[in-house]
Amino acid sequence: MVAGSERQDSSIEIVPIDLGPGVHAAFTTRDGGVSAGPWGGLDLATHVGDDPVAVAHNRGLVERWVGAPIAWADQVHGAEVFVVTAPPADRLAPVARADALVTGRIDVAVGVLVADCVPVLLADAAAGVVAALHAGRRGLVAGVVQSAVAAMRDLGAIPGRIRSMIGPSVCGACYEVPSAMRDEVARLVPAARAETSWGTPSLDLPGGVAAVLGACGVGEVQRLELCTLTDPRFFSHRRSARRSEPTGRFAGVIRLAGVSPRS
Repeated sequence: MVAGSERQDSSIEIVPIDLGPGVHAAFTTRDGGVSAGPWGGLDLATHVGDDPVAVAHNRGLVERWVGAPIAWADQVHGAEVFVVTAPPADRLAPVARADALVTGRIDVAVGVLVADCVPVLLADAAAGVVAALHAGRRGLVAGVVQSAVAAMRDLGAIPGRIRSMIGPSVCGACYEVPSAMRDEVARLVPAARAETSWGTPSLDLPGGVAAVLGACGVGEVQRLELCTLTDPRFFSHRRSARRSEPTGRFAGVIRLAGVSPRS
């Protein structure tokens, strides 16, 4: 099992996260589920070639844990934020084209899909506002982190009261990029500048996200030190690309606890 992870039932394994009273939050692993082949396990993505029936089943397992329907987005590596105001009508259909979902509802969870990019979960439990965001290289530069915090603030959250967790993602020691790309990103997010363990240019996207969260005034910034490229318990686009195979997506999911109108 992943350090700190929990077996919720016979079907899935998750990494639960404490983001305050009344908040359910976790990162999934690929352990469990019914997907087969290169997507084997708990694949939660509809856009990577997996069987939609399997994905729907897998999403249902995560919904069972979180206790509510989960809203998912069509993620486009940008900075758009969508405020979720109702449970989704379709388990497989995205609720918006966006890279961050925010809600103040107790009858819906929000989730983001990743396989090397950075998943971030945020909560102001006192205000009753939570968010899930997807920060890849382009989204980090575009300002998705700042946009998500601003949207939470618009719903009543206070940045200094927000607790956040940066989830499993490719680390700076592994994420090799051309030097020009590293310089381009580092001009806007200096904390993302890094080197691989073998001494070539790289990007530390989780470190960059942490720096931006701090600059936004987020009161508690936590980071799971789990690298998706080297840890086979998580899906990794880069690892699978080396084998010329597709891969699935794991998720960060968060929900305000309470008595759902659906129960």
